[in-house]
Amino acid sequence: MKSRLVSEVDGLRTFVLVMDKEDEAVERLTAFSREHRVTGAGLTGVGACRDATLGYFDAERKEYLDIPVGGQSEVLSLIGDIADDDGRPALHAHVVLGHRDGSTAGGHLQRLTVWPTLELVITETPAHLRKRVDPDVGLALIALDATDGPGGS
Repeated sequence: MKSRLVSEVDGLRTFVLVMDKEDEAVERLTAFSREHRVTGAGLTGVGACRDATLGYFDAERKEYLDIPVGGQSEVLSLIGDIADDDGRPALHAHVVLGHRDGSTAGGHLQRLTVWPTLELVITETPAHLRKRVDPDVGLALIALDATDGPGGS
């Protein structure tokens, strides 16, 4: 994986990541976020993969049910965020994968093996838009009361 800091304005950074063949996207993103101390950011991406595991959040069980996706797919859309979970980055991303016949599969990104590339943009968010993991729900949610910010009350 290659990465580059492409912008830094008022302490908020924007990175571009280009993943290589066989990179496991979730592992790479989590390691990158930890290494660069990214604990609040949005992310987008496009590319392709040779297999993936997506998830569907079961609200009653408060856990993701696996959706295995085998074979080559286009990453049509990857969007999500990186939140703070007790000082550690927590990735929450959704992905839509396109298949050869034009059908799609979508869900929470749990695992994705890149083939041949995955291009991502990570943009840090200001402190007043940071997410925190809500233990009652089990998901990262925007915590408007976590810090004061513009327009906050």
